[in-house]
Amino acid sequence: MPASWSSTWSIVSSDGLHRHPALPLPVAIRRIATARVMRLRLDHGGTMLKLTIPRRVSERSALAWAAEQQGWVSAQLAKRPEGLPLRPGARIPFDGGELELVHAEGRPRAIRLVGTELHCGGPLEGLERRVLLWLRNMARDRLSAEVAAIAREAGVTVASVAVGDPVSRWGSCSAAGALRFSWRLILASPGARRFVVAHEVAHRLHMDHGPQFRAAERRLFGGDVAAARAELRLVAPRLRAVGRL
Repeated sequence: MPASWSSTWSIVSSDGLHRHPALPLPVAIRRIATARVMRLRLDHGGTMLKLTIPRRVSERSALAWAAEQQGWVSAQLAKRPEGLPLRPGARIPFDGGELELVHAEGRPRAIRLVGTELHCGGPLEGLERRVLLWLRNMARDRLSAEVAAIAREAGVTVASVAVGDPVSRWGSCSAAGALRFSWRLILASPGARRFVVAHEVAHRLHMDHGPQFRAAERRLFGGDVAAARAELRLVAPRLRAVGRL
């Protein structure tokens, strides 16, 4: 007997992603006029499904089709890297290297970076929250400094710099000049992080992805854009795993 769902089976949240009770991950739908068939894939971070559909296919029917691919989705999820919880002894990527979390309950709660170790005190309960806050603050400070430097080089202004934990994007730039980045970029190498910063600052010059934008991106990055993009794609699953069970 085929599965049935209520009229609310498809929910579009504020992030523009669709939810379906038969699917374990949110779905991003992209309509392409030249597409002839529907295609479903797991994003590189393993946190969402990407569904490409032809112009005349409705989102509702496309999601129903995606729900029928549960077996394939489960197989893809089984291939994901294991989560990397923030526990004592864990080794996490950081700024292109690796840090070991060292915890001693008798030490102060303030987190300190000591060489390749992150010293964490206070109760074990709440440790993950404190480490995540430290990483987010480091990301915000580092990205703010890098944005300021590249924006000066580009001759543009930036309204604000903020960090979050988006499902699929490493960064974004609004028409008003508000830049927002994934805090997980602090886990990536400086080169990969600089590429994302250059990409978003280049949007202050050109809000599309045309030839002029690409030229500005290359100039501001000052390196091999394709190689940096490939590096970020390669390490994305591990970066997305940090702090997850």
